[in-house]
Amino acid sequence: MNLRFLTLACLVTATTFAADAPKLPSIPTEPIAKKKELLFSDDFERAELGKDKGWAIVVPTYALENGTLKGMQMRFDTPAKDGKPAVKGHQAVIGNDIPTKDSVIEFRFKLGGAQSVTAEFDDRKFNGSHYGHLCMARIAADKIILVDQKGLAVARPEGATGEPPTPKGRKNVSFPLSLDPQIWHTFMLETVGDTMRATIDGQPVAYLQSPGIAHLTKSKVEFGCMGKDGFFDDLTIWNAAPVK
Repeated sequence: MNLRFLTLACLVTATTFAADAPKLPSIPTEPIAKKKELLFSDDFERAELGKDKGWAIVVPTYALENGTLKGMQMRFDTPAKDGKPAVKGHQAVIGNDIPTKDSVIEFRFKLGGAQSVTAEFDDRKFNGSHYGHLCMARIAADKIILVDQKGLAVARPEGATGEPPTPKGRKNVSFPLSLDPQIWHTFMLETVGDTMRATIDGQPVAYLQSPGIAHLTKSKVEFGCMGKDGFFDDLTIWNAAPVK
């Protein structure tokens, strides 16, 4: 194990058992999913992004650069001015319609100048969460966050007042990292039943069990970039089954 891997593993272990912080879930050392059929792959080795692979830019913008997919956030917080409405900032997002239930996603990434990159599952026909967001992984240089977005959303009757009810159970978790943003890393996200497990460069770095992850129809996969010049490459997506 090289020094970068050792530092990563020590950070996660130390935080998981810190006495003065909420105990983080234990991260399974072995995979929780086994790959089945390959659903999608893209090495981005072409001149233009095009539509032949089914990609659609959801929030500007993405482009191909030297055989990689480069994200560049273009929407930032802007106050209302001169009769124009305020704009709320949003990371750049690109999506593809690849229906899954249980899956394994793998790609290489380099943060570069970006604050974070994300992999996310959505179901646009589901109206119980904002824009059908279901669950996601957000990777920054200093942490990785797994989020049950469906579980965080609490449906309320029309006209309801007062504070919304608090969702029950853990809906997100953050584990520390120590990544060089100028180095390429390999990320893998396993999603099986109501669980997600993430590895970086082959090392387990995060795990979450939460009800919303088990949403049966994950109809869309999206990739986000907060900031400018975050990179993706060698993306593959498989159907998966639980490891028994």
